[in-house]
Amino acid sequence: MNTISAAASSPASAPVSAISTPRHVIRLSEGLPTSDGAGVKLTRFIGTPRQPPIDPFLMLDAFGTERPQDYIAGFPPHPHRGFETVTYMLKGRMRHRDNHGGEGLLVPGSVQWMTAGRGLVHSEMPEQVEGEMRGFQLWVNLPSRDKMQAPRYQDISPERLPVLELDAQGAVLARRDGGVAPERTRADAVAAVKVIAGAFAGVEGPVQALSTQPLYLDIDLAPNARLDVALPRGHNAFVQVFGGALRLPASGGEANVGSGELAVLSDGDGVALQADAQGARLILVAGKPIGEPVAWHGPFVMNTADEIREAIADYQAGRF
Repeated sequence: MNTISAAASSPASAPVSAISTPRHVIRLSEGLPTSDGAGVKLTRFIGTPRQPPIDPFLMLDAFGTERPQDYIAGFPPHPHRGFETVTYMLKGRMRHRDNHGGEGLLVPGSVQWMTAGRGLVHSEMPEQVEGEMRGFQLWVNLPSRDKMQAPRYQDISPERLPVLELDAQGAVLARRDGGVAPERTRADAVAAVKVIAGAFAGVEGPVQALSTQPLYLDIDLAPNARLDVALPRGHNAFVQVFGGALRLPASGGEANVGSGELAVLSDGDGVALQADAQGARLILVAGKPIGEPVAWHGPFVMNTADEIREAIADYQAGRF
C-alpha cells in the first residue's frame, strides 16, 4: 500500500549530508501485472496508466517467478527501432541473439544494454527449463539525432560490474569487481552499491557516454541504514524497491516505499535513502530528459507518426 506519513525522520542518527537540495517523492505507484513476448508474466512499473513514462524512461518491467510456464516461451524474434533496452538479470539464464551478430548469455548479475538505433530484430530466450527467473528490463528513449544510429549490443558480465561497500558515514570501505548481488561482506558496512551505469563515489560503471547520461545502481541497505546519493540536477529519477522497505522524504513528511512499489523523485542534487527495520534492496535510476515529442507504436519509438509508418514499412521490407 502507498503511504505518506506526516512524521519526519529523526535527524539524530542521520549522517552528515552533502545534499543541499534533497529530492522528495512526488509520486508512488504499484506495478501492474501483464505479459509480453510469448506469454512471459511481468509486472510493469513504468509505461502504464498508473505511471506514464518518465522522460527518458519509457517502460520498466520486472519479471520474477519460479514457475517455468510463466517464462519458458520467452521472447521470440521481434523488432525494435529508436530506443535502448536494458536487461538486468538477478536470477536465471537467458540468451540474446540479434540479426546484426550480437549474442550473449544473461546470467545472474549480468546486464545487456542494447541500442536498437535504426532497427534490429532480436530474441531473448530462456536457457533453463526449471528454477527461478528474476530481473528487470528498462526501455530508454533516444533523442532524434541518435534514433537512426547503427544498432549496438553490450553484453556486460558480472565480473565487470563494480560493487562498493560503505560505512554509516558514507565512506567507501571496500571495492570489488564482480558479484551477482551488492552483498555486504564487512561487519561495519551498512550499504553495498553495484554500479551498472553512470558513476557513484567516483567509481564508474561499464556503461558510459550514452545519450541520456544514465545512472543505474543496485543498492542493498542494512536495517535502519541511511545512504545519501548525489544526483545531477535536472535529471529525472526513480526508485524501485524489490526487498524490504524505504523511508523517503515527501512533501510534509516522509513516504513509506515498500517492496513492489516505485517512487518518482522531484528535482534536486541528491536523495537520502533510509531503510526501515527490514533493510532494503532497490534500484535507483536517473537520466537526462530528452524533451522531444514521442510517437510510440509497439516496438517502435520515434518522434512523429510519419517516422512510425516508415519504421513499419522498413521492417516489413526486411531493411532492419
